[in-house]
Amino acid sequence: MAKVPLIPLGSPRDAVLDKGSFDKNLEAMRAKDAELERRRAEVHAGWGEKYLERVHAKGKLSSRERIELLKDAGTQIREVGTFVNDGRKFGKLASPAAGVVTAYCRIEGRWAMVIANDNTVASGSWWPRTPEKIERAQEMALRLRIPVVYLVDCSGLFLPEQSRSFPGATGAGHIFKKNAELSAAGVPQIAGVFGDCIAGGGYMPIISDRVYMTEQAYMVIAGAALIKGAKSQHLSSLDIGGPEVHVHQSGCADVRVPDDQVAIRMIRAELARLASPAVDFYRHGADPLPPHHPARELSGLFPADHRMTYSADEVIARLVDQSLFWEVLPNRGKEMIVGVGRVNGLYMGFVANRQGLIDDPEHHDHQKAAGILYREGIAKVSAFSRACNTDGIPLVWLQDISGFDIGVEAERLGLLGYGSSLIHTNSTNTVPMFTVLLRKASGAGYYAMAGLPYDPVVQLSTPITRQSVMEGRTLAIAAFNTKLDDNFEIATTDPEERAAIEAGMRETEARIEGDMDPYAAASRMDTDEIVETGELRAWLELFAEASYQSSGYRTVRNPRIWSLHDIAVLSEARG
Repeated sequence: MAKVPLIPLGSPRDAVLDKGSFDKNLEAMRAKDAELERRRAEVHAGWGEKYLERVHAKGKLSSRERIELLKDAGTQIREVGTFVNDGRKFGKLASPAAGVVTAYCRIEGRWAMVIANDNTVASGSWWPRTPEKIERAQEMALRLRIPVVYLVDCSGLFLPEQSRSFPGATGAGHIFKKNAELSAAGVPQIAGVFGDCIAGGGYMPIISDRVYMTEQAYMVIAGAALIKGAKSQHLSSLDIGGPEVHVHQSGCADVRVPDDQVAIRMIRAELARLASPAVDFYRHGADPLPPHHPARELSGLFPADHRMTYSADEVIARLVDQSLFWEVLPNRGKEMIVGVGRVNGLYMGFVANRQGLIDDPEHHDHQKAAGILYREGIAKVSAFSRACNTDGIPLVWLQDISGFDIGVEAERLGLLGYGSSLIHTNSTNTVPMFTVLLRKASGAGYYAMAGLPYDPVVQLSTPITRQSVMEGRTLAIAAFNTKLDDNFEIATTDPEERAAIEAGMRETEARIEGDMDPYAAASRMDTDEIVETGELRAWLELFAEASYQSSGYRTVRNPRIWSLHDIAVLSEARG
């Protein structure tokens, strides 16, 4: 039991899919990826070149330029929440990425969460959903115990929309509660203050362990304009709360620095002083290795038509180190794959939905559709999820699910009870869980597979993700069920009524199809980020390293004493 029994998984691409089908899939996916890149670029531009020039004219850097300086050279920024508020207008104004950048960055060899007000969008103001986005990033850092870096340049609430960002359980003030929770958990917080920090923007850095202020920065409860109006005093905001005040008098900041570049160097130096990441220790002597079957092939494995199937085994084979995998309980609940592989040398648990047809254990001469949760699969996933939680193995959920089995037999077999057990398990797990919506994320199956309502640390979507209770046509039939006969045909013979029902069903189907668009979901914060399928391996490397980076706050058993070994032994066939 000293070694996890990893065995080769997957086949070369030409044995999985013919070249014509692969190329067709790849072409369709590349079009989706190109759209994703275009839309990312639009968000990254903020309010455009004119506003960037204004920032530079003040001798300051933009938020994204600060992040580029902050991260380790040659590493990638892994942004979350890129498309929050995508497509929304506030009057005539847009708020790209809700006016704040939240991103995982590698800094001095360790992962940190960076939260940076976009000073090219209304001077870094907080819009509707800006507080929720910041709080979501803070929660990710809290769950993983990774440092948080705040790059603060915030003129407070965008006042014309204050009613949608000030009050409520996740209103702007909740950011400061998350600051306090991070502090109470011992998570390092470091703030650089670069410019306007008014009202909530002024409170945001205060609880941080270190606060750096540039010569252009100020932190104030109320800015000069408000004080002039309220008290008829003619002062500048720097007079009220600049570094002279807060570094040398109030003690609300620690260090005064001349400019953005020096502040970034000092923040990097602070992170370098933290304890070394525990990642190498938890590799148990293994080297990080890429998958044997290239991850870049994922883009051609997913069919262009979402109704067609693919091999989930082949997907996992292109995500785990050397394409080696230990499948647990392989002969039970075959609609589900559960098992363990290494990602960058670190053990990760995987739960995935098989596609296509599988044998039906209840009726040996029948087959049934995979991509659906049946009794054995639910029980298998519950047991695996509990064991990973006990053993300290982070979990990756690869969703492509249509929902739970339904009907008389499903109820007789007690699917409600088994589903409740799985929901209880995933609701009480403390091990880091990460969810990837590969394609379909439908019905209660989306919940059972650790969808966003069940608090995964991060939920990713791909450009082909379809997230809804059910498909548009199916939902239209359900919505107009009283107008249809037993064959789901419109029951009336009245031409006008028939035309109205047909129009209503078409409108419902089209609306649901629009709601299923991944950008719509990301705009509503119903998913954290949209990523290319070819980027999934890199994201899993981040998840693995961030999960194991900090030691001493959760159980991480050595592989010799995993509960998974007990499950494997008890499931072996006897001679």
